[in-house]
Amino acid sequence: MKKIVLLALLLVPLSGFAQSNNVQKYVKNVLQKDSLFQNAVVGIYAEDNNGKCVAQWNPDLPLLTASTMKTITTGAAISILGKDFRYETSIGYTGEIQDSLLNGDIWIIGGGDPTLGSTFPNAIPIEEVFGAWKSALDSLGIEAINGRIIADDTYLTDEMIPDSWTWGNIGYYYGSGASGLCYYENTQDFFVAPSDTIGLPAILKAVYPEVPGLEIRTLINTGDSSSRYSTWCYLQNMAPITELHGNLPYTRGEVKRNYSNKYPHLGCAKEFEKYLTNHGVVCNTTIEDVDNVETPAADSLCIIKTTYSPTMDIIIDETNLVSNNLFAENLFKSLGKEITGVGSYDSARVVLNNWLTEQGVDLLGYTQDDGSGLSRENYVSPRFFTKYYKMMMKSDTFAEYLASFPVPGKPRGTLKNVLKEESDEVKQRIHAKSGSLSCVKCYAGYVDCAQGPIRFAILVNNGSTSKMQAQIEGFMKELSVYAGKKK
Repeated sequence: MKKIVLLALLLVPLSGFAQSNNVQKYVKNVLQKDSLFQNAVVGIYAEDNNGKCVAQWNPDLPLLTASTMKTITTGAAISILGKDFRYETSIGYTGEIQDSLLNGDIWIIGGGDPTLGSTFPNAIPIEEVFGAWKSALDSLGIEAINGRIIADDTYLTDEMIPDSWTWGNIGYYYGSGASGLCYYENTQDFFVAPSDTIGLPAILKAVYPEVPGLEIRTLINTGDSSSRYSTWCYLQNMAPITELHGNLPYTRGEVKRNYSNKYPHLGCAKEFEKYLTNHGVVCNTTIEDVDNVETPAADSLCIIKTTYSPTMDIIIDETNLVSNNLFAENLFKSLGKEITGVGSYDSARVVLNNWLTEQGVDLLGYTQDDGSGLSRENYVSPRFFTKYYKMMMKSDTFAEYLASFPVPGKPRGTLKNVLKEESDEVKQRIHAKSGSLSCVKCYAGYVDCAQGPIRFAILVNNGSTSKMQAQIEGFMKELSVYAGKKK
């Protein structure tokens, strides 16, 4: 009898243990035997809707997340702030209006809207926003302004990037930091043409948006026709200086390069000034940073127009679909601002930790440093991702949240080229966020299954990720095939 009982116990599936299936076999027989994966640090966990483990490998090991961190940020943002939340940007004035002349200042007061001036498909066109602001001035009869246009970005604490971001990322468009008054996704376009003479610096033709007081040093070399085309950007922390470096073959012609802008609020104010001038308003104005002016008395600043961002569900959709770092950083810091009144990274981390605890999610295996995943001080375990995704399934906003995850094979999104050779049936079951840093490749999300979604994360650190991509995609394919068989 004792032998029968013992045998029966051995046959009972152990909770949380991956039973024999093709997904776990793929992990064991393909990934764990591949020398590329043996030399990397890998964490994998997948569980079905009942919490049963489907596959695992170091499931509790916290690893660098790259942009899979955005799924935590966006989930918190839509849950805490709500799917209908909109950012506000206001315009007001101080001073007196006499005979159609404003003797005073125009104030542009940011409310953390990361979409202001953005070109993403659902953003409010900037011409429409500027037009609404001008209409507010028109309603007061203002035809000329004698004063300043003040850019107020104090909605968020003045710390555009966390200390943990690496220097090499900061100049590029994806290294643009958060701001209380964003503009053009906190980037600038530089239009550069080669010199007529090889060896001389290239020529800066135009910049958008224009930032008053910013010194732009064009140090891009004009190379011969066989030289390599490559440019990069350095931003100065101690002074408003942007340096453009690299090489531009003289046969290349004019190019447009998009880099980070540390003064987006000033760019917004300047471009609005230019809009007013182009639409008949006489502007005898200067652009001023709010830090350089006295705070006006509450009763002296008259707000005349407030414009609004798209709703939160649209913003998180864009954040996850194309992996927009700026959107994620502004969402993250906005949580701190809206809940504690302080829009800093520290307050955002406190809000996230408190919220997760309130939702009953154990913080073991979770350390979040920023909103986008660009930091190399984000460490999350695969099991934590699946716990988080399980919690989000109970949210009233889960449908909108899930819809924000990219799907392989769609014409737009970071999974556009993932599993290209697989059938639509395999691809369409997968809803996953990708994440990439140097030597880091991650995917995390859901797989549709008749019995309820499978939740998964595969995090690869310290690996030759381009060579490992096919095997990583193979893991997601096995998950999809497994889910399709669970009728």
